[in-house]
This record gives sequence, C-alpha cells and structure tokens, in this order.
Amino acid sequence: MKLSQNKITIDLSALEYNLSQVKMLIDRETKIMGIVKSDAYGHGMLRVSQILEKNGVHSLGVTYLHEALQLRENGIDLPIIILAGICSRADSEEVVNKSLTPVVYDLSSAELLSEEAVRKGKRINIHLKFDTGMGRLGIPHGDAGPFMKKILGLPGLNIEALMSHLSSADEQDGNFTNDQIKNLKNAIDIGHSMGVDLPLNNLANSAGIMAHKDSHFNMVRPGIMLYGGLPSPDFKPLAPLKPVMGFRGLLLQIRDLPDNTPVSYGRRYLTKGPRKIAVVSAGYGDGLPRSLSNRGKVIIRGQKSDIIGTVCMNMLICDITGMEDVAVGDEAVLLGAQGKEVITGDDIAGLCDTISYEIFLSIGTKGHREYI
Repeated sequence: MKLSQNKITIDLSALEYNLSQVKMLIDRETKIMGIVKSDAYGHGMLRVSQILEKNGVHSLGVTYLHEALQLRENGIDLPIIILAGICSRADSEEVVNKSLTPVVYDLSSAELLSEEAVRKGKRINIHLKFDTGMGRLGIPHGDAGPFMKKILGLPGLNIEALMSHLSSADEQDGNFTNDQIKNLKNAIDIGHSMGVDLPLNNLANSAGIMAHKDSHFNMVRPGIMLYGGLPSPDFKPLAPLKPVMGFRGLLLQIRDLPDNTPVSYGRRYLTKGPRKIAVVSAGYGDGLPRSLSNRGKVIIRGQKSDIIGTVCMNMLICDITGMEDVAVGDEAVLLGAQGKEVITGDDIAGLCDTISYEIFLSIGTKGHREYI
C-alpha cells in the first residue's frame, strides 16, 4: 500500500461561519478589518483574503509591506492596512503607487509619505497609532494633540483613523482594558476638536470583539477568532467558533510491546504491562510542539489515543491498546475532528503552555494546504 503524505486542510466554510459570528457581535455600521498577517496565521493569506473580500469585510490587516504587495499583485482591491508601518523612502513609493494604508507612529515615516504623496499628486490614507497601555508600537496617548498637529501640517496625508492595541482583553479583570479604551477615546476627542473626521477608529482585537463592546469604535480587527481559535486557552467565548485548520497523518506501523519497554528518545516512557502502539507520520518537524510528549492526544478511528514517549522530528507514538480494527495506513487526526471527537488548537495550546496562534502558525506553514 502506498501511503500519502500528511495533510493540512483549511475549511473555508468554517472561516465564513466565524466571520458571521464576528458580524453578530458588532453593530451593523461597524466595519471589519480582517487580520491576515503572517500568512493568515498559517491558513494561507491569499485564499483567506479572497474569502474575506467576498464576504464583505472593509479592509485587511497585514504586518509588513511585502504582504500588502503580495495581495495587491494577486488582485485584492480592498484597503490594506500595514500594521507595522514603513521605514524607508522606497517603502513610501510602494505605498503611494499601490494605494496602501500604512500605520504611522513616528514623524519621520509620515514625512516620507507626505513627500511621496505630494510628488505623485496623491492623497494617502494613514492610521495613527497611539500606545494606550500595550508598551509596544505607538505614540504615547498623552501626546495625541501635539502629534496630530504635526501630522496635519504635512500635505498629502489623510488621517483616516486613530488606533491602538489591547494588551489584556482576554483577562477576566477588565479594568486595564477599560483604561485603554478611555485613553483612545480621549485621543479621538482631541482629534475631533481639531476638526479631523476619523471615520475608522479601531482598537478591538478578537478578545475585545467578544468581551468589550466599548472597544469596538468604528472598526474591529478580528484575527484568531476568524480561524476558530480563542485569544487564550481559558478564554470563554460569547460566540461559538468552528476550527478552520485540520492536520492529519497516517499510521506507519503497529506493534505489540511487552511490559517495561522504553518508548522513543530518552526513555521518557516505559510500558506498564503489554501495550499495542502505533507510529504516526508526524512530529515537531511538521509543526507539532515537542512538548506534546507524554501528554498529547491523537484521534484514530473516532477514538482519542494518548501520545506516549518523546515526539520525534517526523514521527510520534501513540497507545492504541484495546482499539479494534486499527490498521497501517489509517488516518491519525492531530488537529481537527473525526467522528464525535475533536482536538482544537486551544486544546494543544493548553497542554503546551502557549496559545493557538503559535500552533496554527507552526503547523500551517510546514506543508501543503488543501482548501475545502
């Protein structure tokens, strides 16, 4: 029997469903910036962007210019927001030529954009980013007035939005998030007092969308919830979500092991009594965390099986003792559903002290994706 390679599947209908859940949580007039940075969290930036565009999102959010150019070159016409902004004159030329929307958080990049816009006789939309408590990119929110005054003095630029980023919206204690919301609102009030329209102010990430209505402003920025993941493994969602990514391997060999047999590297597992094991065609080289060793699960024939021993680069071992009719070549589900059982990115993340974002990126960028 010829065994096929491991399979990564992307369920586009689940993506559409999750987007519909975003729409149910926001007001009708609130716009959506779909976050597709880092190859859409491993799901494939172009295919995901095409689905989001077809389903009526206002804009797309990427981190870097090269991601925005890839989308433009492949026919995406939506506004594209470059979340990390630009840092060179060459970048500003591309932004103006391709009608992109950079985030601005310092005067030097704004000056480059202004010069290029004037040179080309164009007017470029920009989002100004203020730090309201994240401690990352942004102008201190207390400097909103002086900074906006400087930007307003630069020709060729249109301040389309003020924005910031929530650091702790997935926590049960919402006090810090409420402070961030107030800080951005104060900056917006200052902008309005200076005569700036600001129609697309945005702050809410997935956690903000689900748990902090006041953070929605004019536009929201769903990321992880589009892909069926939670902002953190213990986050309690208001909206039911569907997993978009699946990852499946195959059973390469089935063996019977006697009592007290070491399994895999480092002899970190010893059989307790006779056990039947299966070797699966996936490991940390395929994006699975090595920390699933002796704690993860695999679904085989609709039943969950324990991962035993150390996860190897391209293989892992699971205990199938007592499972009937299991055969070499059977499918082993490592992420996704089979029958009534499911393993989510959050399930894996919870076992590995990480977040589903990292799980999706690790798996989704390691192999060929099949879109369904």
